[in-house]
Amino acid sequence: MGPRPGDAAREALRAARGEARRARADEAVVRGAGRGSGAGRGVAARRTSVGGARGRGTGGRALELRELLANAFRMPTGAEEPGEGAGDSNADSEQGAASHRTAPIASDEVETLVPSAEHPHATTPGATPPPPLPRVPHSMAAPSRDGELRRTFPAFPSPAPRASSSDAGPDTSPRFAETWWGNAWIAALEQGALDPKRLARGRSYAEQGHVDAITVTPGVVLAYVQGSRPRPYRVQVRLRTLDDAEWARFLDVAVERPGHIAALLDRELPHSLADCGVPLLPGPRDLDPHCSCPDRGHPCKHAAALCYQTARLLDADPFVLLLLRGRGERELLDALSRLNAARAARAAQEREPAPLPGVRATEALAARRLPPLPPPLPAPAHPEQPPAYPAAPGGPDPFALDQLATDAAARAHALLTTGRDPVGELTLWQDAVRLAAARPGSGLTAGTRALYASLASAAQRTPSELARAVAAWRQGGLEGLAVLEEPWDPPAGRFDRARPLLLAADLPAFRPWRNHLSHPRGHVQLRFGRDGLWYAYESEPGDEDWWPRGTPDLDPVGALTGLGTPNDL
Repeated sequence: MGPRPGDAAREALRAARGEARRARADEAVVRGAGRGSGAGRGVAARRTSVGGARGRGTGGRALELRELLANAFRMPTGAEEPGEGAGDSNADSEQGAASHRTAPIASDEVETLVPSAEHPHATTPGATPPPPLPRVPHSMAAPSRDGELRRTFPAFPSPAPRASSSDAGPDTSPRFAETWWGNAWIAALEQGALDPKRLARGRSYAEQGHVDAITVTPGVVLAYVQGSRPRPYRVQVRLRTLDDAEWARFLDVAVERPGHIAALLDRELPHSLADCGVPLLPGPRDLDPHCSCPDRGHPCKHAAALCYQTARLLDADPFVLLLLRGRGERELLDALSRLNAARAARAAQEREPAPLPGVRATEALAARRLPPLPPPLPAPAHPEQPPAYPAAPGGPDPFALDQLATDAAARAHALLTTGRDPVGELTLWQDAVRLAAARPGSGLTAGTRALYASLASAAQRTPSELARAVAAWRQGGLEGLAVLEEPWDPPAGRFDRARPLLLAADLPAFRPWRNHLSHPRGHVQLRFGRDGLWYAYESEPGDEDWWPRGTPDLDPVGALTGLGTPNDL
């Protein structure tokens, strides 16, 4: 039996490279001898003629090389590769085929090479050749072409040995499947195999990592499996895809229980989903292997190795099994989502609406006599005290909170008993004066200054203006504040009779101005309010800095009582 075309092509390439190296060495010798004697030039001429003859020989070898390469990598037929026979006898023929991989080189082609800068690896006979470069295994898979209906998985490492339950030590035989559906796939392979020996060799191939990357498409598992020959074999395992009716039945069963969808998302396959009447898992005769090797066993050892590694894929992701049956993961999840939403909407439509509480409009609008309202509860005699507010660092002033709560309770009590809220009619300034006047105590303490500053800023006034207004409020309430801020022209009558009354009380003649009557020395003043009362004011002589003093009175002389001795007035 002659050498295989691939081996002959490699030997032809090796010989052509040798011829090229020898021709370049001859040219280097001719260039070096050109500087010598004429005899040297004669030798160079003879070498040039020999080199030309060898060049023509190289061209012939190149033509032979092209002819060999034309059939070097075509798939072998059964007649060309009898070594892959049925049964265990093919192991010897595979190992014997390696004897045809090299061919001897003719002795007249062996020539000493001169090392040069262009050919640093050219050595003399007997020298140690440079170490060969490590060969990196190349995968024949194409993961760049993957999509929804095509998934490529890298080659698996050797599986770990399974744990042993006996005392004899761990079981060294690897375990290719851990889940029940992965073991079901292996059971379908082993029950449908015709030769257990081929299964054992296929398992050994899978253990040793001979299976390249695996590509899964609808109905086909494809991989290249390395045998004893240099070129790997192309192996397919085919499985029937489900039709539309079977997929519809599978999806209907999957959406019946929410646990089915949750299990698939967790990369699990429930028994109830696999036993829904749709053949998801293969039976003993459902796996259809195809291999480019000449072995006609069912399955051959290469297809068996691929099936064992496919069980590891199914173990990790049951969607690989669904892809083999014809549909990708995204398509299935979208279909399950649509069916689940439609099922929920249909159930909501079929469910009777819950009765709404209430009465019919005709009953609500019908004329009827309403029962009398219960009598109102008696109002409390006075508003209650608010709770105590604890002080917190950085928090609000508990005394201010207590004042606001007390004020709110008083207003609520007034609204309950009188039906009106007099505070609701106040302006912002008037309400600020009221709140400041309601704070107990007298004098501008630290807490009072902080309160006055906050209220004055809110009303866009100064604290001194607020303090004067508080004194007027405490003197006469809202009318006292009006007397302080609003001078007016009183009609003839009581205002005109006030001066004679003051003169009759041995007081000097007060100077009138609008509703004001001022002492000649400028330290006492009477102001007539719209409520008919007289309000007394004091100031430093000549400063015109009037502050409310005393209690309002209908008599101007009575309003001055308590401001000082008669001699001071």
